[in-house]
Amino acid sequence: MGSAFDRLMPMPPESLATRVNSIARLTGQFTLRSGQIATEYFDKYRFEADPVLLADIAAAMVPLLPAATQVLAGLELGGVPIATALSLRTGIPAAFVRKEAKAYGTARLAEGAEVAGKRVTVIEDVITTGGQVVISTAELRALGAVVDHVVCVIDRSADHGAALAAEGLTMISLLTRAELDVAEAQRT
Repeated sequence: MGSAFDRLMPMPPESLATRVNSIARLTGQFTLRSGQIATEYFDKYRFEADPVLLADIAAAMVPLLPAATQVLAGLELGGVPIATALSLRTGIPAAFVRKEAKAYGTARLAEGAEVAGKRVTVIEDVITTGGQVVISTAELRALGAVVDHVVCVIDRSADHGAALAAEGLTMISLLTRAELDVAEAQRT
């Protein structure tokens, strides 16, 4: 049996939606980063920890990457495995962006590939309000990165990333909440 990266054809998005739902859709009461309360939660760590599903997600995301991308910037923590999988698939170097620079060691905000002067695409797993993406993008720009695009696995936002658009960012998502909801309705 070959690795997940040996596959030639990515799964269709509707199949990915069904697979993501089956492994990562949880029900209950959850407090989101934004402070909002949700009765459903997409436990991104479940699909990020599944090597076959992660490889298929990365394969499906490759065409979403802007052609000029020089560095993939995975945001801590959920964007890191997605950026790594995309980097393995495309050969584009990855940087791993902390929520804040640590006070020891290299004391860098972005570890890995250099971002200064590079066209950087921010990689995230799930976007609900885009708050952390806005903060991290501002910090990457302060380091000299040229950031215009954010590519995510799941867009859960009610406004398709209005906070990102206000910062001059174009959000591109593999899946939307609506697509996941349709796939879940068909599955149950």
